[in-house]
Amino acid sequence: MHALAAQLDDIGKPAWIGLTIASFILFWPLGLVLLGYLIGSGRMACGRNGSGDRWQRRMERMQRRMGRMQAAAEQWGGGGCRVSSGNRAFDEYRAETLRRLEQEQREFMEFLNHLRHAKDKAEFDQFMTERGRRSQNSGPQPQSG
Repeated sequence: MHALAAQLDDIGKPAWIGLTIASFILFWPLGLVLLGYLIGSGRMACGRNGSGDRWQRRMERMQRRMGRMQAAAEQWGGGGCRVSSGNRAFDEYRAETLRRLEQEQREFMEFLNHLRHAKDKAEFDQFMTERGRRSQNSGPQPQSG
């Protein structure tokens, strides 16, 4: 069930809407259950509601897809011992291009981790600032005579 939900998430809201309509047509209680699931899980959220989580889920799905594609490429290419094309210049070019792409992927993942860390730090700093303001406002009030 989770795999089906992930596949529908990859397609986006139109897939969920189509599935909901089809389930209402085929068996209306199933349509109600699906609609409740969509609303409860935040998959149909608009605007600010769950937008950060949705972005995070999309990034995680993209990373999983990249991992699957990389695994498939390694199987196709034989992993570390790539099959020669018969053209030495092309094989060297391919090896260099793959090395460069892998380096760029590592750098991009480091950038994403840095971005997540900066976002977490900003949210924490904002929380501490608001907490400090609240404690100052709720502190002992001077009694007027």
